[in-house]
Amino acid sequence: MVCRRMSVAGRRVFVMTSAPQPPASLSPSRAGDFMQCPLLYRFRVIDRLPEKPSPAATRGTLVHAVLERLFDDPAVERTAPRARAMVPGQWDRLLESRPELGTLFEDDADGERLARWLGEAEELVERWFTLEDPTRLEPAERELMVETELESGLRLRGVIDRIDVAPSGEVRIVDYKTGKAPRPEYGEGALFQMTFYALVVWRLKGVVPRRLQLVYLGSGDVVTYDPVMADLRRVERKLLALWDAIRTATETGDWRPRRTKLCGWCDHQAFCPEFGGTPPVYPLPVPPPRSGQNGPGPAIP
Repeated sequence: MVCRRMSVAGRRVFVMTSAPQPPASLSPSRAGDFMQCPLLYRFRVIDRLPEKPSPAATRGTLVHAVLERLFDDPAVERTAPRARAMVPGQWDRLLESRPELGTLFEDDADGERLARWLGEAEELVERWFTLEDPTRLEPAERELMVETELESGLRLRGVIDRIDVAPSGEVRIVDYKTGKAPRPEYGEGALFQMTFYALVVWRLKGVVPRRLQLVYLGSGDVVTYDPVMADLRRVERKLLALWDAIRTATETGDWRPRRTKLCGWCDHQAFCPEFGGTPPVYPLPVPPPRSGQNGPGPAIP
């Protein structure tokens, strides 16, 4: 707990604030947020500002759900028509668990946009069958939540789309992407995510994955990378450096925005100095205690 001096109606007051603690874990997404823009990380992790559902991201969630559940069926039934037919039902399940997604199509009275959106998801699902043969696959894990703790105390966590294990024991980590494969010079982010997962699997199982495989359904590309121990140690050093930077930003409150082409998709421009906005107060104000409770009030003249 710390005090901040403020001016209210011409009077100097001291406001009790709570010094944020850096979160104890990192996922590939949150690490990517900080690398893209430290202020975006703060908005999502510290301030927890709400974000509107995205049609593209939600479509990705829907496609992932279909590809995961398809493996519940016997191998002979894992066909493209069967997978396409699963899309509407999985959308209903997704809406049931996350009703807020219904706002994506609340102004779509005739259902035309929803039908087109579902059709796009069906096309992505069907394209997968041109890239992999699910009748010959029996994943060891699907949508697997993984977590491990490094010697530093930093916990790494994430969800792996699919893990395949060969009879020889070799491990392949597979990730589905519903967008298009990036040009080689822009593929570092996806490779970072996959080596992050490889590091976690190595820490958990003592096995360096034989292959990392990215399946880009948007463009019909499959990108593979065979990691070695040096890759895992390199990404571990990078994560520790990121964590040090996050802790420093948490302590100092210096969350610098970084303007990039991705800013056009950001929900938080109204709070971003790069776009004339003002971030929320940092650290966060502590609410005053209710009448009868012990503790300091919010302001002392």
